[in-house]
Amino acid sequence: SFCLFYRLCPIPRPQSHSLPPKPNVYMKPWYAAACDRKTAYDVLFCANKDGAFMVRKSSGQDAQQPYTLVVFYKGRVYNIPIRFIPSTQQYALGSEKKGEEYFSSISHIVENHQRTPLVLIDSHSNSKDTTKLCFPVKP
Repeated sequence: SFCLFYRLCPIPRPQSHSLPPKPNVYMKPWYAAACDRKTAYDVLFCANKDGAFMVRKSSGQDAQQPYTLVVFYKGRVYNIPIRFIPSTQQYALGSEKKGEEYFSSISHIVENHQRTPLVLIDSHSNSKDTTKLCFPVKP
């Protein structure tokens, strides 16, 4: 259940540079808000489509890793951390690596990987697959 609050006059609030800006994701068909890991897993397994995905708030509620991209591919569910980089006010996927891509918003990450395949790494076997984000789902 989603509640929306509209303000006629936006009230400026001081922006903290250590916290990520409020994302423009609340109305997106793939944003699952505070959906927990198990619910995300169940919903994606029910969808049972390669490229089904959602973005949820990370369980740890860590300002440096505020969201998780959850993707279904070949019978597996991948939880990919979305990191927030305070110094540049940008987002990146997974753990820090050389040559990684940076995005100005969560929506840009999703839009990019609807066009460009996302690399999925199996943490057990280290095997790699790729898929595009094709089917937005939410609980």
